[in-house]
Amino acid sequence: MNKILQSKFFKFGIAAVLYILWVIWLGNYWWLFGLPVIFDIYVSRKVNWTFWKKREGKNSVVIEWLDALIFAVVAVTLINIFFFQNYRIPSPSMEKTLLVGDHLAVSKLAYGPRMPNTPLAFPFTQNTMPFSNGRAKSWSDLIHRKYKRLAGFGHVKNNDVVVFNFPAGDTVCLENTAVSYYEILRERVEMLIAEDIRANRKLKSKEEYNSLARQLVWSENTVIFRPVDRRDNYVKRCVGIPGDTITIKSGQLYVNNVAVPDNGTQQTDYYVRTNGTRINPKAFERMGVSKSDQSMMLSGTVYKLPLTKDNAKVISGFANVTGVEQEVMRPGEYAPYIFPHDPGYRWNEDNFGPLWIPVKGATIRLDLSNLSLYTQIIDIYEENDLEVKDGLIYINGKPADSYTFKMDYYWMMGDNRHDSADSRFWGYVPEDHIVGRPVIVWLSMDKEGTGLGKIRFKRFFKSAR
Repeated sequence: MNKILQSKFFKFGIAAVLYILWVIWLGNYWWLFGLPVIFDIYVSRKVNWTFWKKREGKNSVVIEWLDALIFAVVAVTLINIFFFQNYRIPSPSMEKTLLVGDHLAVSKLAYGPRMPNTPLAFPFTQNTMPFSNGRAKSWSDLIHRKYKRLAGFGHVKNNDVVVFNFPAGDTVCLENTAVSYYEILRERVEMLIAEDIRANRKLKSKEEYNSLARQLVWSENTVIFRPVDRRDNYVKRCVGIPGDTITIKSGQLYVNNVAVPDNGTQQTDYYVRTNGTRINPKAFERMGVSKSDQSMMLSGTVYKLPLTKDNAKVISGFANVTGVEQEVMRPGEYAPYIFPHDPGYRWNEDNFGPLWIPVKGATIRLDLSNLSLYTQIIDIYEENDLEVKDGLIYINGKPADSYTFKMDYYWMMGDNRHDSADSRFWGYVPEDHIVGRPVIVWLSMDKEGTGLGKIRFKRFFKSAR
C-alpha cells in the first residue's frame, strides 16, 4: 500500500483530480491545458518549472529562502482569492459588535469567491504601494476582467455582517482619501451656490454647478479611478436585501414595515446630564466605552456618548446622573449629506425612506422625480451613459422612461448608528462589490492599552456576528 501511495502516477492522479475539480469550479475550461504541466511535474519531469533552483544537489541558502518566499506568496495569494482574507477593523462604525483593532478572518466561500477584476497587482495590497504615502497605485490596468463570482455556500441574508468594496470609492482624490470624492464634489457645489447667493448673482442650473465644481476639484486634486476590486474594504451589517423596502423612523429601522429588533450590541448617541460632577472613568471602562468617547463632554453637566440600550439603562441609574436622552433628528429635517442628496427627499440618518432596494431583472418607471434614487446605479455601477436634456432622461443616447436593473443591490448599515458612514450616506451596495462574510476574530488589539494590555485575549476566536 505504501508503495502505491509513493507512486508518481498515484500522486499525479490525486493532483489531476483536484485540478479538474478546480477548473470546473472556475468554469473556464481553457485551464485544462494545464494538465500536461501537472503530468510533467509528477511523471515525465522534462521541464524544471521551478527554474530558480536546481532539481538535484544542494541549493544555496539564498535560493532556499527565495523558493520558500515564492511558495508563500503564491499560496497566500490563492488563499486570499478563493478561501479567506484578513481584514482589520479601522473605525468604530460596528461597535459594540466589532471593535477597532479586531482582525477578522473573512470567508470568501460564504457567498462565493469573486474573481479579480485586476489580477496584475503587487501582492497583499488593496490599492496603494507600501511606503508610497498612498500616492502610488498597486495594480496594473493591462488586464481588466468583467465581474464573475464562483459558486459559494450561500447568499447574503438580512442581518449578515458583510465585507464589501466601498461603492463611492470608484473615484478618489489622492490629497484627501478619507473623504468620498462625491462628498467633496457636493461640498464644492454648495460653496458655489452660497457664493452666488452672497453676491446676489443669478443662480445656475444643477448641471452647471456640477460641471463647475468638477472642474475645480480636478484642478486642485490628483483624481484617480479605482476598479471595483481595488476600492477600500468596508464592513457593515446587511439590513436590506434585493426587493426589501427600508424605512427609518426616529432611529428605529423597519424592513418591509416590520421593526428590526435591537441586537444588543447596537448603539446610538445619548445626551447624559449630570449634577455637575464627572462620571467615574472606571464606570465607562466597565461598560466598554472607549477613552476617546469619554472625552465627548459638551459642558460641565452634559456628556454626549455612544451607548447601547443596556448601557444607557445602567448609566441612568448612576447617583450623579439626572437624565439620559437619545439623540434623534426630527422627521423632515433635510440632511444634504444623506442619500440621495436631493431636497425632494427630506431625509436624515434617523428618518429615512421608504426606499425600495433594486432586484436584478426588475423594471421601474423612471422620471425626474425619482431619477436621483437610481443615478449611481444607471450611470456608474451599471456603466450606462445617463443624461438629462430639456427635461427628458436619456440612457445611452435614447429617451428613457423606464430602466431594468442588471444586478442585485444591498443596504448596509453600521451597528454604531450615529458613527457609521453607510448606505444612508452613499446608497446601495452592488452585488459585484461583495467580498465575503467575517467568520471569527482571530486577533484583537486595543490602541488605548499598554504592554500586554493592548491584546484583547477575550476576543480571540470570537464569532463575528
